[in-house]
Amino acid sequence: MFKTFIEPFRHPYPKLDVAKGNAERDAQAERAMAQEKQRRGGHGGSRGMPGPKIRAKNWSGTLGRIWQYLSVHRARLGAVLLMVVFSSALALLGPYMVGMAVDHYLEGGGGSWGLFLLGLLAVYAGSSLTTWLQNIWMIEIAQETVYRMRSELFAQLHKLPIPFYGKRQQGDIMSRLTNDMDNVSSTLNSSAIQIFSSVLTLLGTLGVMLYLSPLLTLLTFLVVPLMLAGMRWITKRTGPLYRKRQQDLGSLNGYIEETLSGQRIIKAFSQEQRVLRNFRERNEAILSSGFWAQTISGFIPKLMNGLNNLSFAMVAGIGAILAIRGHGAVTIGVIIVFVEYARQFTRPLNDLANQWNTLLSAIAGAERVFEVLDEQVEASDEAEAVELDSVHGAVAFSGIAFSYGEDDKGNTLEDISFAAKPGELIALVGPTGAGKTTLIQLLSRFYEPSRGTITIDGRDTRTIRRESLRSHMAFVLQDSFLFQGTVRENIRYGRLDATDAEVEEAAKLANAHSFIVRLPGGYDKVLDVGGGGISQGQRQLLGIARAILANPSILVLDEATSSIDTVTEIKIQEGLHRLMQGRTSFVIAHRLNTIRMADKIIVLKEGRLIEQGPHEELLSQRGFYHSLYHGGLMEE
Repeated sequence: MFKTFIEPFRHPYPKLDVAKGNAERDAQAERAMAQEKQRRGGHGGSRGMPGPKIRAKNWSGTLGRIWQYLSVHRARLGAVLLMVVFSSALALLGPYMVGMAVDHYLEGGGGSWGLFLLGLLAVYAGSSLTTWLQNIWMIEIAQETVYRMRSELFAQLHKLPIPFYGKRQQGDIMSRLTNDMDNVSSTLNSSAIQIFSSVLTLLGTLGVMLYLSPLLTLLTFLVVPLMLAGMRWITKRTGPLYRKRQQDLGSLNGYIEETLSGQRIIKAFSQEQRVLRNFRERNEAILSSGFWAQTISGFIPKLMNGLNNLSFAMVAGIGAILAIRGHGAVTIGVIIVFVEYARQFTRPLNDLANQWNTLLSAIAGAERVFEVLDEQVEASDEAEAVELDSVHGAVAFSGIAFSYGEDDKGNTLEDISFAAKPGELIALVGPTGAGKTTLIQLLSRFYEPSRGTITIDGRDTRTIRRESLRSHMAFVLQDSFLFQGTVRENIRYGRLDATDAEVEEAAKLANAHSFIVRLPGGYDKVLDVGGGGISQGQRQLLGIARAILANPSILVLDEATSSIDTVTEIKIQEGLHRLMQGRTSFVIAHRLNTIRMADKIIVLKEGRLIEQGPHEELLSQRGFYHSLYHGGLMEE
């Protein structure tokens, strides 16, 4: 039994045995979830991995970086520290006054007890006031510091390249912005000032105790090595547990976000029980790391209280013996002061031990925040990068090669070369994973090619500022994301200065006006996050209206009509045809009635361009496109 009890102290991460479900059905659901994730904007199902493991960093380095944020408030921090000094000094003065008054009374001295009580009242009132001021000021500093850190973290998230989001769960990223930041906030609010106050109290108490009686001071100090040894043994085990708890919490948040987004797939494949088992596994991981962190760290106050009582007994007992025997330096008043100071001496140690747990959690959270802040941001535009006043739309891919990462075997794209004249409609076709969406992401500079060049109007896209380049492009993706707000605001996202009349005209061109006016509130209907309350096809129509309103020089339709029925698609073809007039358009589609309109069809297979040309010409070649067409992989 004893061995079972101490096992977590030796191995603080007990493994959890979670029953597996039907393997074939689980694998099928996993593939469906991956396809759903890819449909929702990821570049590949296999890249939706949990957040990276937390690596412990140098504590002094992490604390140093926190100090860089705090140092902006040096003047107010100075005032806080001054209040801490005053409150600590007044807290020491009260017991000293009581002890000296007792000795004075026992020695037969007179004096006004009323004056003494007023003085004692002033001391404790001053201590309370200075404590209140230091807490108020420190809370203000802490909140402003965390506000700045949170703002920088949120801004950093918008500077990071698309690959960062492809390799991390959104829930884990959100956990860093909320839970981890809250840990830092709570520590700065209370723990930081408490630690400094405890240190000052320790030093002040030690000084006065040595002045009154070195012998009794030595007795008090006998328990300190035991305290330090116990704290070291405990915190050595709680530190990794607190870091793992933060990691487990980020993983759980990521899984929750993923399952909420994939509810349709989960229900379609009847995977509710499997999801619950996986959730239980992650939840039990937090239960395990959190339970043992709190349990082991909970020994600290117990240890401190026990040693505190031991110190109190030694000081009171031996001090009383010395006072009875007439030891000149030890009096009843000195014993009273020492008993109180002994408690004041061990209480800061106890506070330090308790705050140490909070500090461990805050450092773990700060490490995760700084990990994101230290991520390589999207490469800056070249110094000579230019703004584009206008774009005619001549696009050329020359010898393009690209891979998503060093671990990938081979390139996702290899030796891609083709050109689009201004105003041409280019259709990209090929099996799933052929590289169609990747080409578009390279064109918009979400990724940079590892080899080759992409030019617009003869200018290398790497010499064009990203913001300027993307301002001349409009996208309608497989899943048009809608923000929380009105229908009008979501369409206006394509061009913020558009008038209401222009918004409605764009909706008419996209064939969205008729269903919008039937909504409760019409254009002023408030949509939930993601467009909840309207169908997937209607969300897609709003995405097309948004692109029309942007009035781009280059239009990208990535399976833009995949969620629209054939009848509706036919109705919007005229509007899209008018929109594409004079604009270079890239369309990723499987439906034949979309591909037939193309001036040029680019056929991709396994990352290589194998055929290009108009529809009839490619059919006459009886190649891979001919096989796709007659194999039924393109819809009528």
